[in-house]
Amino acid sequence: MPYHSNKQEAFQDAQRNLYETQNLYQDIVKDSANYGHQLKHLKQEINETYQQIENALEVASEHQKEQLESFQKDLKSIVDEVNEI
Repeated sequence: MPYHSNKQEAFQDAQRNLYETQNLYQDIVKDSANYGHQLKHLKQEINETYQQIENALEVASEHQKEQLESFQKDLKSIVDEVNEI
């Protein structure tokens, strides 16, 4: 993952990763033959998104920090739901 010194770029990357992760989570079909593979891919995506958010937090403005912390909560909700499956 590239380190971003540009606040806006780092924030947008974190936001884009979160949306991709949310979409991937929504696309998983629990009884699908590919479920195991999809779940593994989702977990990888979640880890990358957490890292992206952490990188963005290092350079974020106060307003961006609030949004990034909200992203972390959204991601944690996905993790919690995946762990219940």
